[in-house]
Amino acid sequence: MNRPIKRMINIINRTGLTKVLIAYIITLFAGAFFITIFEPGIKNYGDALWYCFVSSATTGYGDFAAVGLVGRIVTVIVTISGILTVAIIPGVIVSYYTEYLRIKEKETISTFLEELENLSDLSKEQLDSLSERVKKFNNKK
Repeated sequence: MNRPIKRMINIINRTGLTKVLIAYIITLFAGAFFITIFEPGIKNYGDALWYCFVSSATTGYGDFAAVGLVGRIVTVIVTISGILTVAIIPGVIVSYYTEYLRIKEKETISTFLEELENLSDLSKEQLDSLSERVKKFNNKK
Protein backbone atom coordinates (compact mmCIF):
# COMPACT_ATOMS: atom_id res chain seq x y z
CA MET A 1 0.00 0.00 0.00
CA ASN A 2 1.43 3.36 -0.94
CA ARG A 3 2.21 6.15 1.50
CA PRO A 4 -0.68 8.58 0.85
CA ILE A 5 -3.26 5.82 1.27
CA LYS A 6 -1.62 4.66 4.52
CA ARG A 7 -1.56 8.27 5.74
CA MET A 8 -5.26 8.71 4.92
CA ILE A 9 -6.21 5.46 6.68
CA ASN A 10 -4.15 6.59 9.68
CA ILE A 11 -5.99 9.94 9.73
CA ILE A 12 -9.37 8.18 9.47
CA ASN A 13 -8.47 5.94 12.42
CA ARG A 14 -7.03 8.74 14.59
CA THR A 15 -9.87 11.20 14.06
CA GLY A 16 -12.73 8.80 14.65
CA LEU A 17 -13.99 8.99 11.07
CA THR A 18 -14.33 5.22 11.21
CA LYS A 19 -17.47 5.79 13.31
CA VAL A 20 -18.86 8.16 10.67
CA LEU A 21 -18.24 5.59 7.93
CA ILE A 22 -19.78 2.78 9.99
CA ALA A 23 -22.83 4.94 10.77
CA TYR A 24 -23.20 5.72 7.06
CA ILE A 25 -22.99 2.03 6.08
CA ILE A 26 -25.48 1.04 8.79
CA THR A 27 -27.86 3.77 7.62
CA LEU A 28 -27.51 2.57 4.04
CA PHE A 29 -28.22 -1.08 4.83
CA ALA A 30 -30.98 -0.35 7.37
CA GLY A 31 -32.60 2.08 4.94
CA ALA A 32 -32.54 -0.59 2.23
CA PHE A 33 -34.19 -3.02 4.65
CA PHE A 34 -37.04 -0.60 5.42
CA ILE A 35 -37.43 0.38 1.77
CA THR A 36 -37.82 -3.31 0.88
CA ILE A 37 -40.60 -3.66 3.47
CA PHE A 38 -42.51 -0.40 2.93
CA GLU A 39 -42.11 0.49 -0.72
CA PRO A 40 -44.37 -1.43 -3.09
CA GLY A 41 -42.29 -0.64 -6.20
CA ILE A 42 -39.02 -1.95 -4.76
CA LYS A 43 -39.31 -5.66 -4.09
CA ASN A 44 -35.80 -7.00 -3.54
CA TYR A 45 -33.01 -5.97 -1.21
CA GLY A 46 -30.47 -5.40 -4.00
CA ASP A 47 -32.73 -2.84 -5.68
CA ALA A 48 -33.42 -1.20 -2.32
CA LEU A 49 -29.72 -0.99 -1.58
CA TRP A 50 -29.11 0.54 -5.01
CA TYR A 51 -31.91 3.04 -4.41
CA CYS A 52 -30.47 4.01 -1.01
CA PHE A 53 -26.97 4.39 -2.44
CA VAL A 54 -28.02 6.67 -5.30
CA SER A 55 -30.18 8.62 -2.85
CA SER A 56 -27.30 9.01 -0.39
CA ALA A 57 -25.01 10.14 -3.21
CA THR A 58 -27.77 12.59 -4.20
CA THR A 59 -27.58 11.17 -7.69
CA GLY A 60 -31.13 9.82 -7.86
CA TYR A 61 -31.18 8.06 -11.22
CA GLY A 62 -34.96 7.78 -11.17
CA ASP A 63 -35.12 4.06 -11.85
CA PHE A 64 -36.82 3.70 -8.44
CA ALA A 65 -38.77 6.20 -6.40
CA ALA A 66 -40.26 6.18 -2.92
CA VAL A 67 -43.99 6.78 -3.01
CA GLY A 68 -45.04 5.98 0.56
CA LEU A 69 -44.56 8.12 3.64
CA VAL A 70 -42.16 5.71 5.37
CA GLY A 71 -40.14 5.27 2.17
CA ARG A 72 -39.83 9.02 1.75
CA ILE A 73 -38.76 9.50 5.36
CA VAL A 74 -36.15 6.74 4.98
CA THR A 75 -34.96 8.39 1.76
CA VAL A 76 -34.54 11.74 3.54
CA ILE A 77 -32.56 10.09 6.36
CA VAL A 78 -30.34 8.18 3.93
CA THR A 79 -29.77 11.30 1.81
CA ILE A 80 -28.86 13.46 4.82
CA SER A 81 -26.52 10.71 6.02
CA GLY A 82 -24.79 10.66 2.63
CA ILE A 83 -24.48 14.44 2.46
CA LEU A 84 -23.05 14.64 5.99
CA THR A 85 -20.59 11.84 5.31
CA VAL A 86 -19.37 13.46 2.10
CA ALA A 87 -19.07 16.82 3.89
CA ILE A 88 -17.40 15.63 7.09
CA ILE A 89 -14.71 13.28 5.83
CA PRO A 90 -12.83 15.63 3.47
CA GLY A 91 -13.08 18.49 5.98
CA VAL A 92 -11.59 16.44 8.80
CA ILE A 93 -8.84 14.99 6.60
CA VAL A 94 -7.83 18.41 5.24
CA SER A 95 -7.92 19.96 8.72
CA TYR A 96 -5.83 17.15 10.20
CA TYR A 97 -3.30 17.27 7.37
CA THR A 98 -3.02 21.08 7.58
CA GLU A 99 -2.35 20.84 11.32
CA TYR A 100 0.25 18.14 10.66
CA LEU A 101 2.05 20.40 8.16
CA ARG A 102 1.87 23.37 10.55
CA ILE A 103 3.45 21.35 13.37
CA LYS A 104 6.13 20.00 11.05
CA GLU A 105 6.94 23.54 9.86
CA LYS A 106 7.05 24.81 13.44
CA GLU A 107 9.49 22.03 14.41
CA THR A 108 11.70 22.91 11.43
CA ILE A 109 11.67 26.60 12.33
CA SER A 110 12.44 25.80 15.98
CA THR A 111 15.44 23.69 14.97
CA PHE A 112 16.64 26.42 12.63
CA LEU A 113 16.33 29.12 15.32
CA GLU A 114 18.13 26.93 17.84
CA GLU A 115 21.03 26.56 15.40
CA LEU A 116 21.09 30.33 14.85
CA GLU A 117 21.21 30.96 18.60
CA ASN A 118 24.25 28.69 18.90
CA LEU A 119 26.27 29.83 15.89
CA SER A 120 29.49 30.02 17.84
CA ASP A 121 29.19 26.34 18.82
CA LEU A 122 28.65 25.04 15.28
CA SER A 123 31.36 23.34 13.26
CA LYS A 124 32.43 24.53 9.81
CA GLU A 125 30.28 21.82 8.16
CA GLN A 126 27.24 22.76 10.24
CA LEU A 127 27.73 26.44 9.36
CA ASP A 128 27.98 25.54 5.66
CA SER A 129 24.82 23.47 5.91
CA LEU A 130 23.01 26.30 7.67
CA SER A 131 24.21 28.74 5.02
CA GLU A 132 22.85 26.49 2.25
CA ARG A 133 19.46 26.23 3.98
CA VAL A 134 19.27 30.03 4.27
CA LYS A 135 20.11 30.37 0.56
CA LYS A 136 17.39 27.86 -0.37
CA PHE A 137 14.92 29.73 1.80
CA ASN A 138 15.77 33.04 0.13
CA ASN A 139 15.37 31.48 -3.34
CA LYS A 140 11.85 30.25 -2.46
CA LYS A 141 10.66 33.77 -1.75
